[in-house]
Amino acid sequence: MQSDREVLVSGASQLGIEMTADAQTKLIEYMSMMQKWNKVYNLTAIRSGPEMVTHHLLDSLAVLPHLWPGEWLDVGCGGGLPGIVLAIMRPDWEFTLLDSNSKKTGFVQQVAIQLGLKNVQVHTGRVEDWQSEVLFDGIISRAFTEIGNFFRLTEGLLAPEGRWAAMKGKMEEVTPRQYKIDHIITLQVPGLDASRTLVIAGRK
Repeated sequence: MQSDREVLVSGASQLGIEMTADAQTKLIEYMSMMQKWNKVYNLTAIRSGPEMVTHHLLDSLAVLPHLWPGEWLDVGCGGGLPGIVLAIMRPDWEFTLLDSNSKKTGFVQQVAIQLGLKNVQVHTGRVEDWQSEVLFDGIISRAFTEIGNFFRLTEGLLAPEGRWAAMKGKMEEVTPRQYKIDHIITLQVPGLDASRTLVIAGRK
């Protein structure tokens, strides 16, 4: 039976992603922390290591080849997905993780400290109430809300040339007319028998 690290490395390879030994170690440590904290804080319904690798780590990694450098905001980050995974893989990009659940942001802050992620900032609050001095080049979410609502709630935080990256299941939602869909990308996550779609969009 493959170890969690072997499942991770194999899956990343299938996604065309090269992964340093340091990134592998940090991702596995992140997953271990999630399993430990999950017993108290119920961060995720998925409990087993191999399932966490597939449903959390590889699911987050699958979007990486389609993203771009810059300042990123992960809205409704929960236990740090995909923001922590992306921050580990792209230490030269900046990531702000936002969630209204203080237990989850407390966990994410601890992960950033323990893994030495200098490119991560964590904030607790509702996105509609949150004020930022920075406008973001990219705003990403993983099943945060329906796509039109996601755009509306975060539009004031998006840089003029910034774009959204919405991680969805099947793409069935209608996008409001004031936004422009650049790409709808069907993702194949190794080991995951479910539809995954990444929607890249911007203002018209």
